[in-house]
Amino acid sequence: MIKLMDSLRAKIAQWPYSLLSIMAAVASFGLYTSMYAFRKAFAAGTFTGQQYLHIDYKVWLVIAQVVGYTFSKFYGIRFIAEVNSKNRARYILTLIGIAWLALLAFAIVPAPFNIIFLFVNGFPLGLIWGLVFGYLEGRRSTEFMAAVLSISLIFASGFVKTVGRTLLNVFHVNEYHMPFLTGAIFVLPLLLFVFCMELMPAPTAEDQKLRTKRSPMNAAERKQFLMRFLPGIILTIIIYVLLTIMRDVRDNFEVEIWADLGVKSNSIYTNIDSIISIIVLVAMSLLILVKKNLKAFSIIHLLIIGGCLLVGVSTMLFTMKLISPISWMTMAGLGLYLGYVPYNAIFFERMIATFNYKSNVGFIMYVADSMGYLGSVSILLVKELGHPNISWGHFFQQGVMIVGLVGGICGVLSLIYFLQSARPSQNSKLKSQNEQAGLLGNDHLITGNPIN
Repeated sequence: MIKLMDSLRAKIAQWPYSLLSIMAAVASFGLYTSMYAFRKAFAAGTFTGQQYLHIDYKVWLVIAQVVGYTFSKFYGIRFIAEVNSKNRARYILTLIGIAWLALLAFAIVPAPFNIIFLFVNGFPLGLIWGLVFGYLEGRRSTEFMAAVLSISLIFASGFVKTVGRTLLNVFHVNEYHMPFLTGAIFVLPLLLFVFCMELMPAPTAEDQKLRTKRSPMNAAERKQFLMRFLPGIILTIIIYVLLTIMRDVRDNFEVEIWADLGVKSNSIYTNIDSIISIIVLVAMSLLILVKKNLKAFSIIHLLIIGGCLLVGVSTMLFTMKLISPISWMTMAGLGLYLGYVPYNAIFFERMIATFNYKSNVGFIMYVADSMGYLGSVSILLVKELGHPNISWGHFFQQGVMIVGLVGGICGVLSLIYFLQSARPSQNSKLKSQNEQAGLLGNDHLITGNPIN
């Protein structure tokens, strides 16, 4: 089997680079969309009329899964940074298999005792993004492939909810069985897409020249990376936490938010998210045309800042009753994902390439993700314990206003910091410090100017 895979991989390596990139992009999109069926199908249910300890049952489910996801992100800081590329497929299938079995247990065990299985479901799934992105990073076409992959974050959520609602409303599937059965529908596609990803050849010499070689990082190297970019990373995490919280609220309680707005349609999720997906995909993909890493990194900052502004402005217009609920949800969703998707796809990719820093995206992505989901679960608890009577629609409306203001300001400060850090004088100073510390031989330290 190994020889067969090596033979197929060698043949595919002879394909035109553009065709290879398209195959990888489609396969990664399909793989992550399939994973979403095991993660977000339960959100299609409402589980109305159930409360435990004065907290809505569905909120307990969301909290349990997000806590599992949060723990996973902290674990992933080390796991993803050190993972061997040869083990990616095995890890992906094993982790999703565990999550699927957890959904089976959720269907069998009565409430509220089945809540724990959403935690079990969330932990393994939190590692999938880093494993999938590992196939794509460090290549000339990473922007395009990562953009397509990231669209699954938008498209898959609405698509899986549509599948789940169809099982509930058309086939009258039990609400507790629906998540497991939704996962079953996606098992074969999952296997196919993992197989396709395994056919990806390693990055070429030209890829490594343009985007910096990617390598595992030990504990000391991870610490050096964080200390090198600490101010920028702090600003990045603040923005990312805000975006993650509101994106998660929208993702988990979209059914309830639309109901608060008076819109009830099984297709509204897919329709709106498809529009957002196309716009974000075009915006992300066009960055492949920008060869200079610093310029691309700056443009990515502007996209994030613009996304935050769109969220804030659209919410103000909706509050003033100048736009309809559908227009607001479309614009707010677009703004959230214009800010959120770059962090999951190309922000850290171009950051590493800009500063010519031998590392990997998975590590820093999981640092940001762990903080993001910790913030998400904290806000859920604060909302339910402190303000349980606030509707999810009103909560979302207030939250995105904060994203627009704070996220926009931090985005501008982040751009200023990284532009200052990229100045040759700053890098000469860093090189001198490294020489004094006797660390110049470490491949993970910058030894020259950024790759512009």
